[in-house]
Amino acid sequence: MNRFGENFRLSIWGESHGPCVGIVLDGVPAGIALQEADFETDLARRRSGARGTTPRRETDAPRIVSGLYDGFTTGAPLAIEFDNGDTRSGDYASLKDHCRPSHADRVAREKFRGYNDPRGGGHFSARLTVGLVAAGVVAKKMLPEGVSFSTRLTEVGGCTEPERFDEVLRSAAAAGDSVGGVVECRVQGVPMGWGEPFFDSVESVIAHLLFAVPAVKGVEFGSGFAAARMRGSEHNDPIADAEGRTVTNHAGGIVGGIANGNELVVRAALKPTPSIAREQQTYNLATGRIEPLAIRGRHDVCVALRGAVVVEAAVAIALADLSSR
Repeated sequence: MNRFGENFRLSIWGESHGPCVGIVLDGVPAGIALQEADFETDLARRRSGARGTTPRRETDAPRIVSGLYDGFTTGAPLAIEFDNGDTRSGDYASLKDHCRPSHADRVAREKFRGYNDPRGGGHFSARLTVGLVAAGVVAKKMLPEGVSFSTRLTEVGGCTEPERFDEVLRSAAAAGDSVGGVVECRVQGVPMGWGEPFFDSVESVIAHLLFAVPAVKGVEFGSGFAAARMRGSEHNDPIADAEGRTVTNHAGGIVGGIANGNELVVRAALKPTPSIAREQQTYNLATGRIEPLAIRGRHDVCVALRGAVVVEAAVAIALADLSSR
């Protein structure tokens, strides 16, 4: 369904080219100071405008319609809306039968018997991540004092040198193509003891939400997949003191599914934007033939550029839910 969380619950709604998109947060404690200006810093990190991002420009001005009174949360569900203004639905008129490769067009048509909104990907669009970013702002306010986030793009199109990212983006754009990227989120101050063994482990809850972010295809914690190429003597994190600090942090701050008090380290791999300007050969349901498809519309060369703050928001939301259990 479109819900996440146990004690801090999210319901996400809207379509890319509908009148608005939004999110409802239930379980937000009463008495948290909150105003619409609080969202601006993180929303600005998601906003387009930089090289490699979509030309679609939305104001992303949050409208809080429930759960707030006199500048404080009331304890009732907090509902936040964002208008869709800069839409060009005509760009998608030809895609109802000629489904775009690596998009949800075909599966959405099958699952919802053709009643899905195909414009801009509809409910499957990354446009809806604006609501996740807003929820992340609230989630951070719910976390204990001292919890802090540091998030950065560590890889773009296979390049790990930040000074060359712009070059990679220019090259992909010139070819009418796209690239993926890797986002690393580090969280300081997560108390020891959060999480449960097995199904509600810290990794399980965070990964659950991260994989709900459009374009995320891989998640790792600590040394991640590199651990498979290490020996135990290399991967083990010796405990350094009575507080549980470790000499190394290959575990990424989680042992046995439970936070161990060290820095939490998680990375998300985001795939290349599937909407590309290059002509592609793909099946047309209307004609029953494989035919050339040229995708119109406005799209990111690399969704990871604006996806970094979405990854951070997802981690914050998961931690807020874990902290309230």
